[in-house]
Amino acid sequence: MTGSENPGVGVLLFTLGGLAGAVFYLPLRKVRNWAWESSWFIYALAGLVAVPWLLTAVTSPNVWTVLRQAPRGELISCFLYGAAWGVGGLTWGLMIRYLGVGLGLAIGAGLCSASGTLIPPLLAGKGAELIGTPAANASMLGVLLSLLGIVMVGLAGKAKEDELPEEEKRKAVAEYNFRKGIIVAIFSGLMSSAMSFGLQGGRGIEQLAGEVEPVTSATWRGMPVLVVVLLGGFVVNALWCLFLNVKNGTLRDYTNPEAPKGRNLALAALSGAIWCSQFICFKTGEPAMGSRAYIGWAVLMASMIGFSTLLGIAMGEWRGTSSRTRSRLAGGLVFLFASVVMAGYSGYIKSAAPTPAPSATASAPAATEQ
Repeated sequence: MTGSENPGVGVLLFTLGGLAGAVFYLPLRKVRNWAWESSWFIYALAGLVAVPWLLTAVTSPNVWTVLRQAPRGELISCFLYGAAWGVGGLTWGLMIRYLGVGLGLAIGAGLCSASGTLIPPLLAGKGAELIGTPAANASMLGVLLSLLGIVMVGLAGKAKEDELPEEEKRKAVAEYNFRKGIIVAIFSGLMSSAMSFGLQGGRGIEQLAGEVEPVTSATWRGMPVLVVVLLGGFVVNALWCLFLNVKNGTLRDYTNPEAPKGRNLALAALSGAIWCSQFICFKTGEPAMGSRAYIGWAVLMASMIGFSTLLGIAMGEWRGTSSRTRSRLAGGLVFLFASVVMAGYSGYIKSAAPTPAPSATASAPAATEQ
């Protein structure tokens, strides 16, 4: 294990990122007299541009040099992955509106977790590393536990749909619609997994950040990648929100004297800052995990689902359901918690494994060479 590796810290950062992803939407619920597209534009401006670029300017002193020297193909792919995520991100809020915080994030983040964890290593030609060693097997078990927890939470959500009358469901989620919500959640979850591809696809950029003077520390080398990915997401989100502003005649929201402009700006920007912090945690947690960094996406998503489900319970989204449904929900949370523990354990196994000694042939002096 290198000096910068600390699996416990890595898992903690991923878990804190999941917490941020679970609660980011709460300030947006308090915005008044603005259309969705107006508050979402401010959220995107703060969370996808302002906050990440300000933090990168502070933590990565060579960011501009790195981006100028980075492979163009890598920059473009990271940007396009971010744009693909942006398409999914646009429907993330719609998913929550239809299904609620607990159920919506469980299904959307679950699909995002599975595809975002397993596909990047396969695309990188490292599929064989997903199983075989004790650490890799523990990591894969963590992913499977996460998926099992997601299935159980989803089953609880379907049971909730069957049990509660329409008026009860709408008390906690005003626009509750399971049919529309599940369609949106599937689309949003799959498209949003592109964020994982983008964040894990900028290894050349990260390497430059650690080589070009003045070098960026190992903890923050992922920030130049993050700002490129988020820029792609911002372009998609901003264009769509401004299109809706023009189409729906809501450009006047930003100057509407009847709206609490300062409060709305602050709340929408706060949502963006909270949202962005989940991926800041993700990129700063990766160096601590070493070669097991790919499990970070599963931990991030499992934590988000767990926290969002607890939040949904606190907000009354599961009030009135049967004990069987609540048991399914509790079982899902147990599996999600176990997946996070297993992810940390896999990192511990990896860090505790002895480093293979060099072979006698490799270490012996080449006496026969002339």
